[in-house]
Amino acid sequence: MTAAPYPVAETARQHRPPAEGREPEEAARLEAALGDPFDPANPHGQRELLRADEAREPPEATEALLAEAGLSAEFVPRYLAGRLTDLERLTRVLRPVFRRDLALGYGFGVTSLFAASSVWTAGDATQQRTVARVLLDGGRVSIVHRQVAHANAILRNELTAAPTARGRFVLNGRKDAVINADRTDVFVAYCRTGVDDGPGSHSVLLLGPEPPASGQVRRTGRVETPGMRGAHFGGIELTDVVLPGSAVVGSVGDGISLALRSFQISHCLVPGTVVAGVDSVLRQAVRAATEKRADGQPARRWHKALAGVFADLLACDAMAVTGLRALSLVPQDAYVLAAAVKYTMPDMLRENLEELATVLGARGYDRGPLYGGFQKLARDLPVAGLGHSGTAVCQAVIVPQLSRLARTTWFTAAEPPADLFRPGAPLPGFDHRALAHSGTGDLLSATLVAVAERLGAHASADPLHTALTRLAQIFVEELKVLRARCVALPGSAGTAFDPQACVLADRYALVLAAAACLGVWEAQAGGGHFLAYPAWAVVALSRLGRRLGAQVPDLPAQAEAAVLAEVLERCRTGHSLDLYATRLAG
Repeated sequence: MTAAPYPVAETARQHRPPAEGREPEEAARLEAALGDPFDPANPHGQRELLRADEAREPPEATEALLAEAGLSAEFVPRYLAGRLTDLERLTRVLRPVFRRDLALGYGFGVTSLFAASSVWTAGDATQQRTVARVLLDGGRVSIVHRQVAHANAILRNELTAAPTARGRFVLNGRKDAVINADRTDVFVAYCRTGVDDGPGSHSVLLLGPEPPASGQVRRTGRVETPGMRGAHFGGIELTDVVLPGSAVVGSVGDGISLALRSFQISHCLVPGTVVAGVDSVLRQAVRAATEKRADGQPARRWHKALAGVFADLLACDAMAVTGLRALSLVPQDAYVLAAAVKYTMPDMLRENLEELATVLGARGYDRGPLYGGFQKLARDLPVAGLGHSGTAVCQAVIVPQLSRLARTTWFTAAEPPADLFRPGAPLPGFDHRALAHSGTGDLLSATLVAVAERLGAHASADPLHTALTRLAQIFVEELKVLRARCVALPGSAGTAFDPQACVLADRYALVLAAAACLGVWEAQAGGGHFLAYPAWAVVALSRLGRRLGAQVPDLPAQAEAAVLAEVLERCRTGHSLDLYATRLAG
């Protein structure tokens, strides 16, 4: 399939992606209510958000606005009287918040969804109604993680739940950093119930909203964190807290399984919302590069950085949105893809911030409303990704699957549904219970191979088509090398942190990112708008290829020019720097 020629000078209106699905009404209302982030009189603007961050407090006026908008209802499935239908829509509703302040997006409530997801996945009707009522009434639900290897403060230490002869559980232990610990209504606690490590070592128990029959729950006060300074992280300490057997979510020993199933949501949702924060910083960099320039064009030395970071944002969004859509379309096969999304994107976005720092120069240290968001995002982003701990968790999902995928899936699997790559297209309702913690395929490798074949089968004089064909083939060749090397890996036991296997996981995740870009581009190709034009995919794949250390061909000049023109035009006309190009306030 080849794309129609695309004039660089087209307007943003023509650049905008096709309206496969209208912007969610709640997202548009929230964007309008939050208003112009640079209006000094706006109580929800950057001036007030940065002031709250300096004070290490949440922005009260904006939290009140989000509460009045009923944002917590977005985390409750529709069958429980909430508004959660699918995760792509939820991501779009949350982006106006995350575009302004990651800590606000986390602290106000998205972590309530991560906590409640175990209940939506395996809870009984009573547990689901209880948690739904808390959220619909504007309350919060907090997750108490189990301890994992490479733990940071959020994941260090854990609770134990000892069974009694009367069918109850006695909880003891402490956690040093639980988000909203001092203002939550319900804790969803991953507690150790088994003596030995293994898949049945932990269980999930609900603590609250009613006080326990006996024992003490002590909230040990706020913990200061280097990032997300306005979010309330605090400690809890449990001493002989007695809970009934009915507090167990699912069955005893289901904790690890539930984590692997429900955490697929956060693996896709976190990157999908954080993209909006980097969108704002790229917008700042464009402002810095074009201010006081009569023609509105940045100096040539900034072209590569601005176009490249924009292409990376589109690549990240392609991967995140593909993962989010997979959780509705093919939830039984989304396990590896979801982990790959979380594994790849935080590092890419961090690299983007470093690249934008060179464009911002001294403005990157400015703490005022125009540029202060850069330093704030640089502090907040590691907390959003859980740093190395988040990487290790995703690595532990991907690495054990490599040998099996190499033997049974790569170059043999059928292509996934085409709707996987159509942002905004209608989706079936998302069903938490359909999530699996294993799968028979990776979904995207088949897309990579098939799109590369279709590109190669249609000769074109267009240099962008030629470049995209060559780049796609580079990633197909990389997948062949991966297949040969992963087949030689031992089975799933004992490979999770083998250095060679970890390197292969790194490379494999970048291959999946390239496949997501190709899938999204092909689904739009021929549409006569920016995403249908191959320029963005060419720039994105070339940057992914360089991360692999591949011999990437020189790009046609029009690739960078078209991508740069698009990012400048979207900034000028106030459209988001993602796959949707939605209208922004201000």
